[in-house]
Amino acid sequence: MKRKIMLIIGILMVTSTLLVANAKISAQEEKPVVVTTTSVIASVVEDLAGDSVEASYLVPPSLCPGHYDIRPSDVDLISKADLILKHGIMGEYWLSDLIDSANESGTLSVPVVSVGTSWNTPGATRDIYTNVANALEQYLDLEVENRLSKCLEAINVTESTLKDIASQYGFNNTPVVVMLWQKTFVEYLGFKVVATYGPPDKISEQDIVEVEENATKEGAIMVIDNLHSGTSTGEKIAEDINAVHVVLLNFPGVVPEAQNLTTMMIYNAKLLAEALNNYEYIVQVQRLSNDVALWRNITIALVILAAVEAVLIALMIVKGKKTE
Repeated sequence: MKRKIMLIIGILMVTSTLLVANAKISAQEEKPVVVTTTSVIASVVEDLAGDSVEASYLVPPSLCPGHYDIRPSDVDLISKADLILKHGIMGEYWLSDLIDSANESGTLSVPVVSVGTSWNTPGATRDIYTNVANALEQYLDLEVENRLSKCLEAINVTESTLKDIASQYGFNNTPVVVMLWQKTFVEYLGFKVVATYGPPDKISEQDIVEVEENATKEGAIMVIDNLHSGTSTGEKIAEDINAVHVVLLNFPGVVPEAQNLTTMMIYNAKLLAEALNNYEYIVQVQRLSNDVALWRNITIALVILAAVEAVLIALMIVKGKKTE
């Protein structure tokens, strides 16, 4: 009997030890949940924190935040968040309602931090990375200083690459029309922005007329659009003024070549370089077409002139014979 009691006690002790060990392992494996409004901020979190956090974004990278509709799954995601990061832009107007929905019990307590309203130039990108790093350190006690230094070095390299592309392809002072959300990036590259336009749902026919008048007056050769806002307006303007239409990204994660801010900026710059080359090709083709049309008209004129001369000569010969 005594042996059975000792055996039961031993089993209980081993079981207790295993339970405590499993609890410790689970606690170690559980990662802080960081919820971001966009893929912009999520990509920064991943670059800085790696797999030490669970990072999720709310708005798909193919959408503008202002067009986003809250989903039931978002409520559950917010309720599990240890940190919420946002830009602080008007397009995130729905975030406060989402947080309220997740806090029906009144027990939700999660910091919400704004990390920057601009992100598509190297300078703005540095600010975003620095602000996110500060938030991760302050609210989650994560040490990300070394990763931040490497990211800032990568941004410096990106800045140099962008300048090289702009110089190589002659971006400086090239007249263009730009969708408003891409204006800062396009101007940073050296383009001359002669007209801008807003989202398709906020622009009138009169606005389009004025944009096209300015574009024609200044000789704009490209219309630079923003994928996430809709591209119908840019397509129409480009067609009306006979310019090249190019569509840039404003949120990473849409294509494999642009998974964070630095790769997205280089991807966009290469799209602009290609579009500029396409315009030069179109101009050359147009010149050749004009030359062909000119020579065709000259040939037709010469044929007509020769025919008229032949008729006149024939009439003179006939008249001469009658005189005889």
